[in-house]
Amino acid sequence: MKTTLLAAALLLCIPPAAMAQRGGKKMSATEMALRKISMAQLAISSLYVDSVDENRLAEDAITGMLSELDPHSAYTNAEETRKMNEPLQGNFEGIGVQFNMLEDTLVVIQPVAKGPSEKVGIIAGDRIVSVNDTAIAGVRMSREEIMRRLRGPKNSKVRLGVVRGGFKDPLEFTVTRDKIPVSTVDAAFMLDAQTGLIRLSSFGSTSHGEIQEAIRSLQAKGMKNLILDLQQNGGGYMDAATSIAGEFLPKGDLIVYTKGLRTPYQEYRSQGQGLFREGRIVVLVDEYSASAAEIVTGAIQDQDRGLVVGRRTFGKGLVQKPFVLPDGSMIRLTVARYYTPSGRCIQKPYTKGDKEAYSRDVIDRYNHGELTNADSIHFPDSLKYKTLRKGRTVYGGGGVMPDYFIPLDTARYTRLHRELSAKGAIINADLKFIDKHRKELQRKYDSFDKFLEGFEVPQELTDLLLAEGEKAGVKPKDDEELQQSLPEIQLQLKALIARDLWDMSEYFAVIYRQNPFVLKALELLEKE
Repeated sequence: MKTTLLAAALLLCIPPAAMAQRGGKKMSATEMALRKISMAQLAISSLYVDSVDENRLAEDAITGMLSELDPHSAYTNAEETRKMNEPLQGNFEGIGVQFNMLEDTLVVIQPVAKGPSEKVGIIAGDRIVSVNDTAIAGVRMSREEIMRRLRGPKNSKVRLGVVRGGFKDPLEFTVTRDKIPVSTVDAAFMLDAQTGLIRLSSFGSTSHGEIQEAIRSLQAKGMKNLILDLQQNGGGYMDAATSIAGEFLPKGDLIVYTKGLRTPYQEYRSQGQGLFREGRIVVLVDEYSASAAEIVTGAIQDQDRGLVVGRRTFGKGLVQKPFVLPDGSMIRLTVARYYTPSGRCIQKPYTKGDKEAYSRDVIDRYNHGELTNADSIHFPDSLKYKTLRKGRTVYGGGGVMPDYFIPLDTARYTRLHRELSAKGAIINADLKFIDKHRKELQRKYDSFDKFLEGFEVPQELTDLLLAEGEKAGVKPKDDEELQQSLPEIQLQLKALIARDLWDMSEYFAVIYRQNPFVLKALELLEKE
């Protein structure tokens, strides 16, 4: 201990001129910085008046350094890193159910096909009330804690107590946990006889294969045109983006290139083996489409392979390189920038160290009128670029500006609709209705097509919704507000019932019947 204290004291007494020398040679700026950090850590750990968490101290130092850089260089601890990577890795280990919380009880929406829960006989509508003899219903347990108890290593076993309609006593199932696939393709369905739609939520390790499978499936149904929905797609892996873009582009077409101060220029081109290189494409984007989504969108637009519909994308064009630290934590350091084939930098402007202003950008766009009025967006001549085949004008300055602008419809969702949704009244009404009528609906609508054309939200469900709203303290101001709100709410309820009876593709097949992005895309495809 005395030796450590002495060393620290001596280090603190070293004059600056001497500290800058190493073996008679002047130290570089990097060496000086590393020496300063080491000396500070040694001084604090050896001499500070109170005990300190040295690991936390190191994390704070790393976070502090990164906070002065760009908005996307970041540090995550081991647990945060695991949670961040899990959705992109294509699977997690658990029991394999889609569920929702009805009041304080877990209700199974659908067991994952061929997953662990389906194998032992758990069905849609079951209520899981206990896990390994610990009650999870009626105890106000958080959703995160319930998920933690249900998940676990592959081949581990978990006992589930299940309440099922028609059975007096709870049932018990022993489920052997397994790897559960996480799909990034939310939906793939035909909008009409020739037009398919694929909605991709992120770019994960399995996304390319999922897209290929979706394209093949829709082509078998007659797809000649494709609407690629990247709305609210926050990005993911770059190699997934370049592989997916390659499904639509001729061999040799440039997809994206990167360059940085210390990172050499590198370009990524199509391999020319794509499944959909001939049909027409429209890409849907909005202000939350970012990173990998912008790579695909920019390539399709710049190569004149298709049209882009929506609003200017987020503008995340910085390339991060991960550095995994010994304890499983990770630094994601920006090393380069993305550029579209025409030379546009995807990244929007930012001020180093000012992440707060950067995070307000979408709100600022709304306040400036950009999300509601295309005329409020002005580009100087320096930000004008030309597409590579047709020489159309496209714009730089951050993000990808669509070919056809769709304004944010601020009047579409009323106050009543927003509050009913925020308080969970719409979800709760749907869950209670489907819980009561699931078998009846399955008998009546033995195919989704019958449901799509024939189902109308009954008064019983509307009354149930209003009752759930009243319980949550949400009421219509008057009958006029109710009548204005009902069409959108009932569309959402119908879509939720479709999801509960089938899956997410059917949900979007219902909800997109009145989506202005999709309607504009269909209009453009009919004109061409």
